[in-house]
Amino acid sequence: MNHITEIIEKEQLSKFSEILNELAEIADTENTADSFGTNSSFNDTINSSTVLNPWFTRQNITQALQGLSYMLRPEALEKWLKSYDFTQVEAPKRVGLILAGNIPMVGFHDIFSVAIAGHKPVAKLSSQDKLLLPAVFKLFYAATGIEGFDVEWIEERLPAVDAVIATGSNNTSRYFEYYFGKYPNIIRKNRTSVAILTGNESEAELKALGADIFSFFGLGCRNVSKIYVHRDFDIDRFFKGIYDYHDIVNHHKYANNYDYFRALWMMNQEDLLDNGFMILRPATSLASPIATIFYERYDDLGDLKKQLEKQREEIQCIVSLDDVPFGESQHPELWDYADGVDTMEFLL
Repeated sequence: MNHITEIIEKEQLSKFSEILNELAEIADTENTADSFGTNSSFNDTINSSTVLNPWFTRQNITQALQGLSYMLRPEALEKWLKSYDFTQVEAPKRVGLILAGNIPMVGFHDIFSVAIAGHKPVAKLSSQDKLLLPAVFKLFYAATGIEGFDVEWIEERLPAVDAVIATGSNNTSRYFEYYFGKYPNIIRKNRTSVAILTGNESEAELKALGADIFSFFGLGCRNVSKIYVHRDFDIDRFFKGIYDYHDIVNHHKYANNYDYFRALWMMNQEDLLDNGFMILRPATSLASPIATIFYERYDDLGDLKKQLEKQREEIQCIVSLDDVPFGESQHPELWDYADGVDTMEFLL
């Protein structure tokens, strides 16, 4: 049942990226002509998704599709697939997936991994993102015939499964561990991302940091929610770098968050820096609310890195001159597993 060699030999590796890229074009331009014959259907799916979840703008859906298309480019897929021994899978299992819905199609990687490993994904969709993933995997199944892409979509409680991958918060993880502890499992908790500014960053790098902060309105675990700035760093350079994203405040839900925290913190006489579309507040916590960024000054980079190493369980990625490049936090590779846990190794 090792279908991986068959996929490579049939040169199907390019199909995934091609499908996603064409869907991204539909999302971006509302194009009504596509080679898969699903143009109007997928466009309707996008429109319905933006109504179901106002955070899912067409721009964000487009960006998510483009990111997945990049992730599944043929050379990356081949490198990823050749890293594993798929002959270990003797019989397909039913793998239950409890998916998040904070950004468009955030559960894609889990479903794709289960299907590629030769198992049956049994996916419980988030109520905030229940339309896009079924549409995408329906196309994958039609294009490749891989049975795993014929996903079993669940709206209520998970039926009988052999293993579970559940993504949630620190609170929901306790329930997941209680209910699914008897199965082989991966249970994910809250994570966020941070950036380190030394003062040696170029203007282009500071501008790119804006994408790490504002993509998907900052709702993803790979979004930077806190910046560490050197004691001598001029914070005006940071504000200048992210200014291109000032129109984000025109989105009503983002604006509601901005207005709320601005009023609350001003009433509490907090020490704030406000540029009209984002609030910068000094804090030791990692995760900041939407429309805000926490910041903390540091003296020694080595000491800071030791501190962050101790908080590794809370951090998804670090954006800096030495870690994830500026502007690249939303472009993970297939092997950049959530929480650093190798999903494919778990499945084999």
